[in-house]
Amino acid sequence: MEQHRTRPARYGRYGPRRDRPAGPAEPAKPPLPPQAGRAAGGGVARPARPARVPEGRPAPPPAIRRLPNPRLTGLGLSLFCGLVMLVLGLLTEALFGASQTVYGVLFLPVCVLTALWVREGDLLIAPVVVPIAFALGLVPLADEGGGGTADRLMGMVTGLATQAGWLYGGTLAASLLVLGRRTRRVRMLNRRAARNRPRP
Repeated sequence: MEQHRTRPARYGRYGPRRDRPAGPAEPAKPPLPPQAGRAAGGGVARPARPARVPEGRPAPPPAIRRLPNPRLTGLGLSLFCGLVMLVLGLLTEALFGASQTVYGVLFLPVCVLTALWVREGDLLIAPVVVPIAFALGLVPLADEGGGGTADRLMGMVTGLATQAGWLYGGTLAASLLVLGRRTRRVRMLNRRAARNRPRP
């Protein structure tokens, strides 16, 4: 009795070969776009990547116009404070009838500016310059009748005695501001020294 021989499976290179079912013809793939111009040296020029902005950080704000922040030396500070107080004394005499109270009120902002505008190396000069400038500005306001030198000196002494509160207040404000600036500078120097100190 004859036995039907089975057809052996076709084996390919990597295993049994399976015939793919007949299907519709695959669409032709579109041609690749031409490559970009080649850079010098034979390499392909790549488009520049946009700078990455770290997430969570806002964009830097535009430059803001800052207030003037001069740094005066000891001599410049003495000239500034003395001239300003002398001008304020003349204006007070001309506009407010030589009112020493108005002069004392105008003395306070001058003390603040003096303490803020002095440079770091001359911080201790500000509390010394302020009382001298206060006495200099009292010269136009000191008038004890005759208008002579002795009368003007007596008027200055009287003004210093009666307006001692404004004098002490302005000097104290300048001293506190100078002390605060000095403390902040010392802390910054200590942090910088600790950061640059070699670790064991």
